Amino acid sequence: MMERKASFAPVVDAGTRILILGSLPGEASLAAAQYYANPRNQFWRLVSAVIGLDLVPLEYAARLEHLCAHGIGLWDSISSATRPGSLDTAIRNVEANPLAMLVSTLPALCCVAFNGAKSASIGGPQLAGMGNFTALRLPSSSPAHAALTFEAKLEQWMKLRKFLR
Repeated sequence: MMERKASFAPVVDAGTRILILGSLPGEASLAAAQYYANPRNQFWRLVSAVIGLDLVPLEYAARLEHLCAHGIGLWDSISSATRPGSLDTAIRNVEANPLAMLVSTLPALCCVAFNGAKSASIGGPQLAGMGNFTALRLPSSSPAHAALTFEAKLEQWMKLRKFLR
C-alpha cells in the first residue's frame, strides 16, 4: 500500500490578505519540510516579483517572515493523499484541508489564490460562495507545468499585487 503524503501547517496570521493554496507538497518540499523547496519550482521567483523583494537567496524562515509582512499566507488544498513522486496528476485518495474553517479565521483576507489547476479543483468548490474575497486561479509554479514561460506565468501572478498591504 502506498504511503499517504500530508501537507504542512498553514502559514497565516490575522493580517493575511492573500492566501496562496498549493495542492500538496512535492518530494523535495516534504524532505526539507518547507513549502516550495524544489529549486526548479518557480514559486519564490514569482512571489518575489509580486512583492518587489528577492526572496530566493534568503533562508526559509526569512522568506516566510517577508510573506507574512506583506500579508501573504500559504497552505494547501489537500491535507493528505497518496501519490508516487511529485506530479499533481498522480494524486489519488484525496483528503481535503478544511479551507472554509481557516478562511473564516482570517479577518483581513481579500484574495485566495490557487497555485495551479489541482489546487483549484479541490479548494475552489469548498470556498464557492463564501466570504468577501476574490478567488484567483493562477498557473502552477511547478516545473512540471512547462506549457507557459516564466514571463507568461508572472503576468498572471502579478494580479496579486493589488491585494498586498
